[in-house]
Amino acid sequence: MNSSSSISRLENESKTPNTAMVEREVGNEGLRKQILRKGTSWQTPSPGDEVEVHFSGHIEGGELLDSSRDKGVPFTFKLGQCEVIKGWDEGVATMKKGERAIFKIPPNLAYGETGSPPLIAPNSTLIFDIELLSWRTVRDITGDGGILKKILKEGEGWATPRETDEVSVKYEAWSNNGTLVYKTNGILHFHVSDDHQCPAVSKAVKTMRKGEKAELAVKFSYGFNPNKNRVVDLKGGVLTDSNLKILLELVSWKSIIDVTGDNKVLKKITKAGEGVDRPNEGSLVKVIYTGKLEDGTIFERKGSYEEPFEFITLEEQINEGLDRAIMTMKKGEEALVTVNEKNTCDNEQKDPKNSLLHYEVKLIDFTKEKPFWKMDTNEKIEACERKKHDGNLLFKAGKFWRASKKYEKACDLL
Repeated sequence: MNSSSSISRLENESKTPNTAMVEREVGNEGLRKQILRKGTSWQTPSPGDEVEVHFSGHIEGGELLDSSRDKGVPFTFKLGQCEVIKGWDEGVATMKKGERAIFKIPPNLAYGETGSPPLIAPNSTLIFDIELLSWRTVRDITGDGGILKKILKEGEGWATPRETDEVSVKYEAWSNNGTLVYKTNGILHFHVSDDHQCPAVSKAVKTMRKGEKAELAVKFSYGFNPNKNRVVDLKGGVLTDSNLKILLELVSWKSIIDVTGDNKVLKKITKAGEGVDRPNEGSLVKVIYTGKLEDGTIFERKGSYEEPFEFITLEEQINEGLDRAIMTMKKGEEALVTVNEKNTCDNEQKDPKNSLLHYEVKLIDFTKEKPFWKMDTNEKIEACERKKHDGNLLFKAGKFWRASKKYEKACDLL
């Protein structure tokens, strides 16, 4: 196709009555934009994103410069990384997926006073017809260029793993020369806070959603930790310091909650509960749970679906750590609760090998204690005296946290 016919086609497209819109200025440096076709979403790409476009362009009143449409191959570049002229970076950043627009780019946003001989003369204004096909989000996770993440497949929902959560991932690592150096054997499980053998993976999963797939460009300082299980590549050699490309998939994760704030009682949710309400102090709860030692020995089993175990929260009817964990659960929730008995005040586990207790718990139902605003005066006074008495007994027994909760409740009633 000759240059004159290409320019004529471009000018005709920009004048098509059913698509053309009013030209407007973008920014304050003279860039002009006329939308030919509106996009299909509200989102626009951000600096660092890898965008894919079709384009054709010419010098205002002059020669055709280039056309990806004529070549049949889209053009890809990273937005805001000086890989294209400034007018492109500023213009494409305003576009939505599927949008097509004409950009009139002044010399100061193109090749300026020097031009780009022999095609582009000094102080040339350029006209580009650009269609934004798609983009992939690229993020600098560490802020120093050490881990760049490009999303290949969007994940589900909005939530991302927290520091204490247990994640399930699949990934493979490639060296700069394209050699596969490491691949997980199926699904790998680890806690985000653990010193994982590849720091880049630990940092990246905290930015990902369930089911998301991403490509990581990793500098060697964030690559495999040589002091962590000595990673060996697929050819049998120890992996040396090298920049890597990692293909990472966050299969799923399980939320782990530090119930007491000191890592002595941890709760991992295995099945989400209903609603937002949770038991409070004095609630009547119905549960099913099984307690196991580190070696898997069952030391306690309570309740069944036919006859759940009932107890009043914070009345010393069950293990304190388990009691406090159940108070963070929702109706129908199932969880694994780990209680470190080694340093607790009411530790009855004499054998240090069995200092960790593991409970499989399901909260069937609960009924909260009658709220104080529904009590009459006599009920409030009786409840206050009862809470104070219980608090005194707990204080004398050295169970200060439980005692403080009783005193707080008494004060609320007053």
